[in-house]
Amino acid sequence: MATLLAMQLSSSLVFANTLNVVTSLSQSDPMYQGLVYFKQSVERQTNNDISVRIFVGSQLGNDNDVLEQAMAGAPVAVLVDAGRLSFYQREIGILSTPYLIDKAEQLQLLVQSPMFEQWAGDLAHSAGIKILGFNWWQGERHLLTNQPITTPADLDGIRLRTIGAPVWISTIRAMGATPTPLSWAEVYSGLQQRVIDGAEAQHAGTYGARLYEVIRYISKTRHIHLISGLVASQSWFSQLTSSQQAAVQQSAIDAGNYATSLVQARQRDIEQELEANGVQIITPNIDAFRRATTSVYGELGYDALYMDIQQYLAEQAALPDESVQ
Repeated sequence: MATLLAMQLSSSLVFANTLNVVTSLSQSDPMYQGLVYFKQSVERQTNNDISVRIFVGSQLGNDNDVLEQAMAGAPVAVLVDAGRLSFYQREIGILSTPYLIDKAEQLQLLVQSPMFEQWAGDLAHSAGIKILGFNWWQGERHLLTNQPITTPADLDGIRLRTIGAPVWISTIRAMGATPTPLSWAEVYSGLQQRVIDGAEAQHAGTYGARLYEVIRYISKTRHIHLISGLVASQSWFSQLTSSQQAAVQQSAIDAGNYATSLVQARQRDIEQELEANGVQIITPNIDAFRRATTSVYGELGYDALYMDIQQYLAEQAALPDESVQ
């Protein structure tokens, strides 16, 4: 199916260098605004030799569908988390593990590290997926429910929507809930129809999807810092000239920085909007959730890699400020 979709997309292009960018997020989300920035930057830097089209609401399929299209060579790109990419490159999934870091700046250091560069190279070689920029920080993930959650015990029996990737499923199970993979586009109706009892998401995603209409509580567990990457087909990317490749990659990085800055600037305002719409914000003691999820690293075979990452971050923190890139 992915191959057929790739052929259909390729044959429908007016220009050979057209990139179709897909997101399941709403147009009010900072990530969408980052994609608009990316489109404008690419078209400006390439003098419109590359045309970028943005599709919202999973018009070309959900994130996994689009990833498969990219692997089949279609001229598509999608914002995707590291957990989904772990199906094709195992180590990269650690970026979506619980309580890996304490602040977003540490994630930005990791995605500029030699180890991440190795993961990205492996992904392009083995799966045909090209990472254009992996610095799109979407925010901290919290629990969205219709009953107050203050401890892992409160999640017993709760069917919680999460991303359908091992690291996410293991995390939610360790936190005490029953993980229920569901596409983002189905979360609202799933909550409304009680197919699921709750979800977990960052504030901007929660607000953009209007989930405040179908939940009553947000427990700020901050269990995962969600950082995503704009990824495309390695086959498509390799057909570009070197100057076009540079323009596309730099645009993705600049757009990621822009989108991240919007998230950081708007987080408090979005939380106030959620409260104004009737959602009660709970700030639990996260130590119990942190302890409950330590097993995830061993379960997924990430223990050694976790230690390598902590050592790398400690080394970076010890450098003089002007030396840290």
